Amino acid sequence: MTTDTHTPAILHGGDSVVFRRLFGADPVLDLSTGVNPAAWPLPSLPDAVWQLLPDRERVEDLRRAAAAWLEAPSPALLALAPGSQALIQLLPRLRPPGRVAVLGPTYAEHARCWGLAGHRVEAVFSLEAALASGAPVIVTVRPNNPDGAVLPRRALLDAAAIQAGRGGMLVVDEAFADALPGCSLAPWAGRPGLVILRSFGKFFGLAGLRLGFLLAPAETAAAVSAALGPWAVAGPALEIGIAALADTGWAAATRARLARDAARLDGLLTAAGLAVTGGTPLFRLVESPGAPRLFRHLGQRGIAVRRFPEHPRRLRFGLPGIASDWELLAAALAAFPAPGQAARRARSCDPDAKHG
Repeated sequence: MTTDTHTPAILHGGDSVVFRRLFGADPVLDLSTGVNPAAWPLPSLPDAVWQLLPDRERVEDLRRAAAAWLEAPSPALLALAPGSQALIQLLPRLRPPGRVAVLGPTYAEHARCWGLAGHRVEAVFSLEAALASGAPVIVTVRPNNPDGAVLPRRALLDAAAIQAGRGGMLVVDEAFADALPGCSLAPWAGRPGLVILRSFGKFFGLAGLRLGFLLAPAETAAAVSAALGPWAVAGPALEIGIAALADTGWAAATRARLARDAARLDGLLTAAGLAVTGGTPLFRLVESPGAPRLFRHLGQRGIAVRRFPEHPRRLRFGLPGIASDWELLAAALAAFPAPGQAARRARSCDPDAKHG
């Protein structure tokens, strides 16, 4: 697959403009993203945070806080960015055009952004095929979006070493890893050939803050930071990030709640005759021949879910938040005449020991 500058924008979740075009109004309940619906509680910030340029010392404070949160070996291995999407767009521009293998199906911005930067992008469907292709750059998402698949840690670390030997790299997008403790490769950050992308906003429920992290060998992290330039992260994002990443009690309680809510959502979807085929604690993936009809049925009731035009049997459901959201979704699903289908448990993180 080759992508060029004429590639159209990708359909994402959370797009109220598209929803209004389809259904004539804003969604009452937006389940089209994988963002935690119960956000970390925002503190009051001093006026200076909004009025002054971001403080360099606070940048370093956030780098240290992120390294501790991610269990990275050193803050020097991190670059801070205004969201992981910014990193997805920047990375391809830091390498000369070449071949890129993207493990799919997955988050489509990876293939699009490498293609827009002049690289020749090939879609592959296994890590073995990616390595066999000889592509200097391999991109994968772990846990994968939208099916939640988690490639084995050892296989990825070995692949990164192979890529390093080729003068290339393995890019691992861990945007949804915060909800699955022990699932990240961050403790191995700094290994040659390994580049990890992390999102802040999904787990902490603050996607509008635009904060993300890159972990890589120190020279790569420094090159990314230099390319982003000064003040890449806004002052309010620095302050909120530092405080939120240190709130381990909130994080532990949130992981437990997300696991309960994901199981509850599985129950609703299964009762509606839908096959739950994957996901993470922040979203669930269903497959059904009636998926296009269900998408319209829900949309007409003010509920937005994530559809995949290239995989029309699939829909992705984010988690409802407050009680009335759960009630609205339950009523809409109960009113949908779907054929019965057996549900499958979603994939979970591989059971490797944390540092095994």
